This record gives sequence, C-alpha cells and structure tokens, in this order.
Amino acid sequence: MIRVPNVRLVGDNVEVGVYPTQEALRMAQEQQLDLVEISPQADPPVCKIIDYNKFLYEKKKKEKEMKAKSKSAEVKEIRFTPGTDDHDFDFKSKHAESFLKEGNKVKAYVQFKGRAIMFKERGELLLLKFAERLAEVGQPESLPKMEGKRMLIIFAPKTSKKKPS
Repeated sequence: MIRVPNVRLVGDNVEVGVYPTQEALRMAQEQQLDLVEISPQADPPVCKIIDYNKFLYEKKKKEKEMKAKSKSAEVKEIRFTPGTDDHDFDFKSKHAESFLKEGNKVKAYVQFKGRAIMFKERGELLLLKFAERLAEVGQPESLPKMEGKRMLIIFAPKTSKKKPS
C-alpha cells in the first residue's frame, strides 16, 4: 500500500537509510516480516520491517493502558440551606477541599424550601463565602445562579504544577 518511490528504513536487522520502495519490500519478504509505514508525513516516509500483527497488538495494548491510567473526574455535590450554621459550613468546606484535592469537581448548592426563597441574597452570600474558602484549591467556573429552587455554583480543581523529580 506504500506508493512513494523512496522510503527511510528503520528497524532491527536493517541498516538505517533511504531505500527504493521495491528493495525495502524485498528485504521485508526475505525476513518473512511486513513493511509498515510508521511516519507518512516525513520526507521520505519512515517505514519499519516488523510483524504487522504484533505491531497492532502492541498498539492496542498501549491504548488500553493509557485508557486505564486516565481518570475521569466526578462531580461531588454539597448541599446548604439559607440557615446553614458556621460549624456545618466549616465541616462541608473541609469535605469540598478534599474532593478538589482528589481532582474531582464540586457542585455546591443552596436549597430553598417554602418561604426560604425570600432569602436569595443570604444563599448567594453563603456560596460566595464558600468560594472564598476554596480559593486555594479550586476556582469557580461561574458566578452563583438560580435553577428552580436551587442556587448553585460549580468549582473545578486548580491544576497543580508537578514538582520536578
């Protein structure tokens, strides 16, 4: 499937260099292996003499390993009411800090029930105070907003700079 006149050949048991495509194919057949194009954008394209099925297997294995290492962030919820006391606020703030340090997002909301909807500004102040408390470990994605009988704000963890090892 390689349609260029010359290719740069790399691999085991091969002298690295630029070869005509036909000669590279002949060398691969002599070793009972396949000529696989590794980098088609290079000039000339880079090819390698390897077992193609083994190449596919290792590629799939690497992708699976990368997928296993990547962690999807969860959204943890923390609920307040307009009358949440200081001790409860501190307790919930500590939980939110630990969630953000683990790399999860935090969705904090104030639930208004019954006539408590009259105290929207109290709920907004509570969420802004919460945002101030979490400033070191997370940043709010937006200002507090009303959704039905809830006022909510979402925090994303601050990206920590990795220490050189």
